[in-house]
Amino acid sequence: MTTSSHSSLQPEALQVPGVLGDYIEVLDAAGVLDGISGSSACLDDLASLPISFVSYDSRSVVPGTLFICKGAAFKVDYLAQAVASGAVAYVAAEHYQDIDLPCLQVSDIRRALAPLAARAYGDPSERLRISTFTGTKGKTTSAFYLKGILDAQAELDGHAPAAIISTILVDNGSERIPSKLTSPEPLELNLYLSSAASLGAADVVMESSSQALKYGRVAGIRFAVGAFTNISEDHISPIEHPTFEDYFASKLTLFAQCDNAVVNLDIDFVDEVLAAAARCPRTLTFSLRDDSADLYASSWKQVGHDTLLTVEAPRGTYSVLVPTVAEFNLSNALGAIACAEALGAAPEAIERGLAGVRVPGRMERVDSPDPDIAGIVDYAHNEVSLRVLLENVRRSYPDRELCVVFGSTGDKGRDRREGMGRAAGELADRIIATEDDAGTEDVMEICRAIERYAREAGADDVTIEPDREQAARLAVRGCSGPAVIVMAGKGHERHMIRAHGRDAYEGDTALLSRVFEQELG
Repeated sequence: MTTSSHSSLQPEALQVPGVLGDYIEVLDAAGVLDGISGSSACLDDLASLPISFVSYDSRSVVPGTLFICKGAAFKVDYLAQAVASGAVAYVAAEHYQDIDLPCLQVSDIRRALAPLAARAYGDPSERLRISTFTGTKGKTTSAFYLKGILDAQAELDGHAPAAIISTILVDNGSERIPSKLTSPEPLELNLYLSSAASLGAADVVMESSSQALKYGRVAGIRFAVGAFTNISEDHISPIEHPTFEDYFASKLTLFAQCDNAVVNLDIDFVDEVLAAAARCPRTLTFSLRDDSADLYASSWKQVGHDTLLTVEAPRGTYSVLVPTVAEFNLSNALGAIACAEALGAAPEAIERGLAGVRVPGRMERVDSPDPDIAGIVDYAHNEVSLRVLLENVRRSYPDRELCVVFGSTGDKGRDRREGMGRAAGELADRIIATEDDAGTEDVMEICRAIERYAREAGADDVTIEPDREQAARLAVRGCSGPAVIVMAGKGHERHMIRAHGRDAYEGDTALLSRVFEQELG
């Protein structure tokens, strides 16, 4: 698996040449084509205009490009640049009078993107079996767990491994690249799907964010299975979802595109989710405790740093070793198993597939040279996720000191520092407040706020160390016996947002591993 060469992810090699009429047709079918303007040529001549490439990045335009004018920050200068580079027509919400090219004018540029992208890449979703997860938490871990099962199935069948499109990374079966969005914009999404199909993948596992569902990034894709992990308040803001109702409703639209629905019975608002899932031909339910579910956990027990999970399912009983000690990840594993059931995966693949699955930055274990000191890296970056994380760590390692290293973001989510501070104050033995994407705010001010809330919640051992590496070293040096050190907030992220922009960051996993070796090796 390469992580540097992107030879299989070249848009110009994977797009399918066509004519402008193809794109007129898909826009009309999507109900967003308002008209065609800007050219003296007759419609028939326009329909036969060759299109060799489709792009919304003026820097990538080549001769024969259909250029898409999108984005709140779009400037007509970008279109002019595209024309200079060889664009022959454009799609936009308005006709730019000074641009002498055919314009496919649309009523909603966002809703136009998915059908345009699908046509550009020859409808790759139709050549793949695609499974997806939506929900507030657990999407990424669930997706990696299902990929593990499908990879085991592919090995049994002698096929290429499944591709994955996640918050963390995109893996097309040959190459891995970091993700920019949980669910990519349509041209990128169809590029990834097309590359996976060209490499022989039969399955793709992806996440579907509320934004992707609300704005049609995944429109037109028929999902073999769509799973709903859970729902809680998140992403509520003027630039995301104005209300929880809007957020929840956006998530529920997923089921209109699924052949199979998978629903967690243990979640809030489960009746509403089940009602929406009823639009699918088939629904499978799962639960950690409710034996009325189609799949439920009859027992589980910790085995070292793993958990042996026994699952009652429609096709029998599975004994699965899940690489986690966190109860919430057992729920994610059940959801992945339910998806595998819906897809008809072999029992052997289900039982083998989860073993050894590693999810970067999600309850990720970091081993140290000292068996009495363990590390955990997790993306928990708000009160709910940090509280659940620490509760699970406390329950799994009851005889160990719990030290947590974390910060809180600046410029947004200001309430997080209170919620996270109080959660840590109630559950951790030692707290070290440090930097985490402070942006334009002062790191020390954020850390002092965390310290104040943690002490109000009962903490008496709180240290401020703005340098994240030094904070990790303090955590290790402060261990007086068996301990678990949790680094929360950054997870898989490899950057740090500061006042001047983004700085490269090695990541919590690499950092903690290095500190362990240097301090304990």
